[in-house]
Amino acid sequence: MKAIDRVFGVLLGVGGILHGVGSWAALHAQPGYLIWGIAASFAVLLLAAINLLRTVRPGDAALAWICFAGCVTWIGFCLWFGAIIHNFFDFRPLIHIVLAAVLAVFSLRAATRRPLQG
Repeated sequence: MKAIDRVFGVLLGVGGILHGVGSWAALHAQPGYLIWGIAASFAVLLLAAINLLRTVRPGDAALAWICFAGCVTWIGFCLWFGAIIHNFFDFRPLIHIVLAAVLAVFSLRAATRRPLQG
């Protein structure tokens, strides 16, 4: 399961990079909008990074809760984008929703796991 968790973290990171490339391609002539696209790319890359960190710190419930909150927030932003473009099934928000939802499940599982009794 840890390998699957890591794969989804890496895929979210790849999604963040592709989001940045797509933002640049679509908005490079509009710097006022481009900054927000690049900022979102940076945010999703950080979310991917902390989820990958969570996979190597299985006992860190605080980190797992932060990951869970970040994933749920990212899902909300992706749903909002789907509403703006009037298509929740567009590949762009849908792939991010799926990746973040899987990571949210792994994060919630890690956050609620009982610590080992020594």
